[in-house]
Amino acid sequence: MLDSAREAIFILDWWLTPELYLRRPPAFNEQWRLDRVLKRKAEQGVKVYVVVYKEVTQTMSMSSSHTKHALEDLHPNIACMRHPDHIGSKDDVEFWSHHEKVVVVDNHRACIGGLDLCFGRWDTHTHPLADVHPTNFANTLFPGQDYNNARVLDFQDVSQYANQGLTDNLSSTSLSVGTKLRDESIDTMSRRYDWLALPHDIEASPNEAVVRHPHREQWHAMGRRFKQRFHRQYPEAYPEEEEDPIAYQRPPNGTCRVQAIRSVSDWSHGVLTERSVQNAYIQLIREANHYIYIENQFFISSTTNEGPVKNLIAQALVQRIIQAGQSGQKFKVVVVIPEVPGFAGNIKNESSVKIIMAAQYRTINRGGHSIYEEIRKAGFEPMDYIRFYHLRAYDRINAPYPSFIAQIEETSGVKFQQAMVALARQWVGQEDGPSQPQTVSIVLPVENDNNAADVAGTKNDTKTETYPLPRSVDEARGIIERFEHGADNLRSDEDVSDNVVQHMLNDRTSLLDEKWLGTEEEERNAYVSELLYIHSKVMIVDDRRVIMGSANINDRSQKGDGDSEIALVVEDDDLVETQMDGQKYMASRFASSLRRKLYKEHLGLIPPQLCEGPNEEPTSFMRPAPLPNDDETSQAEDEAVADPLSDSTDALWNGTAKKNREIFTEIFRPVPTNLIRNWDAYANYVPKTKTDHVAPDVPLSRIKDRLSQVKGALVECPLDFLIDQHDFVEGPEWSGFDPTLPIYI
Repeated sequence: MLDSAREAIFILDWWLTPELYLRRPPAFNEQWRLDRVLKRKAEQGVKVYVVVYKEVTQTMSMSSSHTKHALEDLHPNIACMRHPDHIGSKDDVEFWSHHEKVVVVDNHRACIGGLDLCFGRWDTHTHPLADVHPTNFANTLFPGQDYNNARVLDFQDVSQYANQGLTDNLSSTSLSVGTKLRDESIDTMSRRYDWLALPHDIEASPNEAVVRHPHREQWHAMGRRFKQRFHRQYPEAYPEEEEDPIAYQRPPNGTCRVQAIRSVSDWSHGVLTERSVQNAYIQLIREANHYIYIENQFFISSTTNEGPVKNLIAQALVQRIIQAGQSGQKFKVVVVIPEVPGFAGNIKNESSVKIIMAAQYRTINRGGHSIYEEIRKAGFEPMDYIRFYHLRAYDRINAPYPSFIAQIEETSGVKFQQAMVALARQWVGQEDGPSQPQTVSIVLPVENDNNAADVAGTKNDTKTETYPLPRSVDEARGIIERFEHGADNLRSDEDVSDNVVQHMLNDRTSLLDEKWLGTEEEERNAYVSELLYIHSKVMIVDDRRVIMGSANINDRSQKGDGDSEIALVVEDDDLVETQMDGQKYMASRFASSLRRKLYKEHLGLIPPQLCEGPNEEPTSFMRPAPLPNDDETSQAEDEAVADPLSDSTDALWNGTAKKNREIFTEIFRPVPTNLIRNWDAYANYVPKTKTDHVAPDVPLSRIKDRLSQVKGALVECPLDFLIDQHDFVEGPEWSGFDPTLPIYI
């Protein structure tokens, strides 16, 4: 979509990483790095306007300053604005952020959703955890800081984007007032933004009616051209009767009715508070007839008008479920959220993780007014109507050090870390200048006895090594080739897969077919597991209506005067015949196909997406509108999930989630788990397993046999985690004594 731009590109984002690769592997797609795409279009005369959230630098690591200067240094046609100002400025904003994710091309096509153009967002539906390719570095998918686990350590110094790890350097927290003032003065003196205001001097004639302005009609004539030609520098040079050689043809009428909804207010958009996102969620829940599917990054809401949480999405769910129970109607709600919030630290000691998890459990099943408790008060069993789930994956890292990597180093004369630094030099590319990285830092693990199951990495269990970048890309390629050829006389690495996560999906082979040429202990240590972090913000109702956009289910996104958000309500008039609860049913094509696609992915009913080499052709699902997706409704896997209320679909969904949870608990013992009901149990359970690795007492044969039975990433939500620890959800912070609580909820 960006590459098709002819006149203008607008981007609104919470975080934008200029060095983000849009197509991968990066080694075969150097021209598709975001900054290179924007520079290429700017050189073609396209105006590029970017607005990003200006973060609180003391607590956040996005470096919008790097985003601004890296983009504006590319070309004069690129302008980047940051907003809002924070402490010390007039009308400062301390808590809230611009959270929208919008791309508009030529005022003709738009992309709105839940993904930022930044590190940590790009993925495939296979969701690989391992990204080590010792004999073919070109297959690396996640370059530099894009390979990140925010549960261990947040991004650090993202301007050093080529780093192969995260240096724990917090020196940037000092406030630089001089830099801020200079940035703002440059924006004022060297304005890159075209004037689009009505030519009306409000200071000279503050009370003059706009309708009486002598140039009003002329300005409206210009505006008619701006509707599709937003950024012609001199629109009067193109009279209306002159044919526009690059005008878009009017697209064919679509079948979807679309309503844009927002959470905005005075601080974010200069308007009265609007909470149409929350209103839309509540209305669609109340109007649901059969089924609701929710997939969201958070799930924090309230069933009452009392308490610290103000949005009432949970109340709408409770009311609709009780209505279904009273009328004897079959009605189901499925909610999929992350297993743990994406913040570094363990659940007990890290306040952000602890508060968010407590808020979600207060919403779900405890605290006095949760969804489950309110439904039970009405005389119904909540598990019959609403259930919660997470996503989790496993993989195997192909890097046995003693038997393979160490021998390659000895044979080639190149250390593995040096080869990784050379790869980083390729990612930096041919560009040179003061803004380009000159060194690369690599974080190496240090073994210790306190590597607990959900404890974040600290200075005590990592060490950082810094290497200079090779002087040229050619020198870097030579280093990598030397390392790769060091394996030529050792063994053939073709028989060992760099990933095994694909066996969770509908793959042609099984995990039991995978070979390993190292020792048994090396293979055992190579298996890892991690939660799949859900960043979606989508709700599908009755397979007919969809809400999707940037808004999370929490107060920050839903209350209107918090984070600014945008989403779409989509209702497709193109109906397809299917079934709902065993009866003939007309569903909308868009909503039903989206819900089925998500079901099939989470249940492992789709083929893996391996993303190997330069020759893979984009599928229909990778292409923007108006190109249609392939019709999959006749496939057996699609028919297996077509009816969300059928007993067979319900058994498949819940059976898969239950079995996967049992396997992951046995092999990896992740946290949270129903086995931990209080803090004492937490203290006894956590230290027994190394972070994200297999439990110490499980033999390799058992590991492979059990993991081969995992299908899809769906797992049950451990509803009994800390269920006996009442102060977890009933502390003083929930009674209004914590002024920082709104930051997290």
